[in-house]
Amino acid sequence: MAIQATYHFPRGFLWGTATAAHQVEGNNTNNQWWKWEQEGHTQGTSGLAADWCGGRWKEDFDRPAEAGQNAHRLSVEWSRIQPTPDTWDEDALEHYRNMLRGLRERGMTPMITLHHFSDPLWFYEMNAWEQPDAATLFEKFVRKTVEALKEYCTLWCTINEPNVYALSGYVTGDFPTKHRGVRMAMQVMSNMLRGHAAAYRAIHQVQREARVGYAHHHRPMVSKHAWSPLDALMRSLRYNGVNMAFPSGISTGTMRTPVGNFRVPEAKGTQDFLGLNYYSVDTVSFHLGKPRELFTHSEFPVGSDMSDTNFIANIPSGLFDTIKWAVRAYPNLPILITENGVEDVDDHMRPRYLAQHIHQMWRAVNFNWPVKGYFHWTLVDNFEWERGWTQRFGLWGLDVETQKRTKRPSADLYAEICKENGLSSEMVQKYCPEVFDQLFPV
Repeated sequence: MAIQATYHFPRGFLWGTATAAHQVEGNNTNNQWWKWEQEGHTQGTSGLAADWCGGRWKEDFDRPAEAGQNAHRLSVEWSRIQPTPDTWDEDALEHYRNMLRGLRERGMTPMITLHHFSDPLWFYEMNAWEQPDAATLFEKFVRKTVEALKEYCTLWCTINEPNVYALSGYVTGDFPTKHRGVRMAMQVMSNMLRGHAAAYRAIHQVQREARVGYAHHHRPMVSKHAWSPLDALMRSLRYNGVNMAFPSGISTGTMRTPVGNFRVPEAKGTQDFLGLNYYSVDTVSFHLGKPRELFTHSEFPVGSDMSDTNFIANIPSGLFDTIKWAVRAYPNLPILITENGVEDVDDHMRPRYLAQHIHQMWRAVNFNWPVKGYFHWTLVDNFEWERGWTQRFGLWGLDVETQKRTKRPSADLYAEICKENGLSSEMVQKYCPEVFDQLFPV
């Protein structure tokens, strides 16, 4: 007889998707990413994206609401709200108010990300987060925005993946920057930490009931060769630079990095929850040909279940390990999985990736670890930064030319999970039978 069982989640658990303004709005022509696109650094241009600024957000919000989602994480575009250092666009703020009202009317709790990789051009021309005044400028924007939107939102994410912003720009060169270097990357991250701390206090001054955190990209890592002390050293260097620098600043007021410590005492304790973005696991080794990256090289474990363009290895246990790290680093702090997903245009991997990762999250919940919600990346195909339209992360596919949306089978799986507030054996048997025995062993 076939196993019939359900992995249930606590009452009130948040189920949603996550999006970022530049990736879905379209025609964001006043930020550094648009400039980067026009200079040919990306695979294609964002253009209309998913046309949310043209109003297509309404139909895109209808879809998750009908599918049982009770939350949505979105970002606001700084360059729209503050187009110049001395001006505010009230129409832009009204646009975001309308979107938030739309979520509330559909029974969904909004989470707003205040900085998701994009900077106004004027801020970029001032060297963005390299400058010592960056935190003050960011706080000014945050205070204005929260004051305008506080009626509809109490859940705020200050900055998305400051480690990715700093390292992808200043180390790998994939994100828009004018300068390069590991030390500069760490300086930028420390300035973002100051910005986060300033934003945290500003939000609580404006809205006493606010819950404020940030979204941390966590990447579990192992040494490629267990016998190699050099690999172990490189793994430690890379792990600390990627995973530990920003969190150490919030824990202690001192951001510890591979190139030295940065004191930011005002950052200590500035989070009400921790957002975790998890996608995959890396193996790390010593590489003499990579001095710019402190002689470290990362790759996916050999034999991994790989996504479309080999961008993500499907390693569900890494999510459990990520949550375990968070619980140990911040005991009793509420945790939200703010991003988790895979690029998969034909939806071959996504159903099992989704089911396997939600099962790992259920394991964490059953240790009484305080995981309070899950935001799948993403709702509808969007412009994936330097990778452009080459990757498709959406539960709904997007034809960029016609703006037609097409539901993928994983959207139905996620709808059943959200409505049930759990993952059942019937769902797994229906959508990804290849992992049934793994998730529901006899």
